[in-house]
Amino acid sequence: MFTGSDVVALRQKTGAGILDCKKALTETDGDMDKAVDYLREKGIATAAKKAGRIAAEGVCYAEVKGNTAVLVEVNCESDFVSKGEMFLAFVKEVAAYIFEHDVKDVEEVIEAMKGKTTEAIQKIGENIKIRRYEKYVSDQAISTYIHMGGKIGVLVNLAVDGGIDATEIGKNVAMQIAALNPRFWDKSQVTDEVLAEEKKIALALMDTDPKMASKPEAVKEKIVMGKMNKFYEENCLLQMEFVRGDIFQGSVEKYIADAAKKLGGSVKFVDAVRFQTGEGIEKKQEDFAAEVAAQMNMGK
Repeated sequence: MFTGSDVVALRQKTGAGILDCKKALTETDGDMDKAVDYLREKGIATAAKKAGRIAAEGVCYAEVKGNTAVLVEVNCESDFVSKGEMFLAFVKEVAAYIFEHDVKDVEEVIEAMKGKTTEAIQKIGENIKIRRYEKYVSDQAISTYIHMGGKIGVLVNLAVDGGIDATEIGKNVAMQIAALNPRFWDKSQVTDEVLAEEKKIALALMDTDPKMASKPEAVKEKIVMGKMNKFYEENCLLQMEFVRGDIFQGSVEKYIADAAKKLGGSVKFVDAVRFQTGEGIEKKQEDFAAEVAAQMNMGK
């Protein structure tokens, strides 16, 4: 037997409809793991199949073929579906299309994949949206990194001299980007407006501190400059402390130079892109417990 709490747990775990969860638990004598397998085998993800529903889950998928790399984000409605084979197969089809065609923007990809998207929605039972992609074509080094099973995806493009293989360097830099999400790649990209705002904040904080407020302006200016260096270290990729302290102590920029030198060449950071699944999409908050309780009471 099973309880309403079991239905809630299965609903949260799979995103499947309440009636589907009750049926799955009935068919499996309340065994949660078997119920999940039952729903997966039946291809049931959610009860509704409406294209207007919010799709804020999904995956970021990256692949490199020769001198070309593609990073794509495709969204669905539930984390359960995002891990399913059918959904991942569709994501790979999207990436394959981008590899094979000189597409101009994501709208072109959406239109070209319209038929396959509709087919995937019908099979999976959730809304699916191709959200964005990035495509790098380079005769240098391109590295990818996928974090947390596709929650974050990163592409890194490096300029390489000396005929060395910089793939591992690029991967380590990509891991840094995935983990810390820098606002800028280099301090040279920080605008005058951003710097002015940061200085304004630093001075305002000093004015509210009795120990700092009475200091000469020249001293305050030196302190502010020190805070700006701290700002660069916290917000700019190349000036950040390299997170893999087990292999190098210092900034990311110095790590790249040091690692390349050990390989007998030189490497410079060119560009990167970071996608995080669902970022910026407003997610609908579900009260699964209340929903289950209401429907179970209706059945009494």
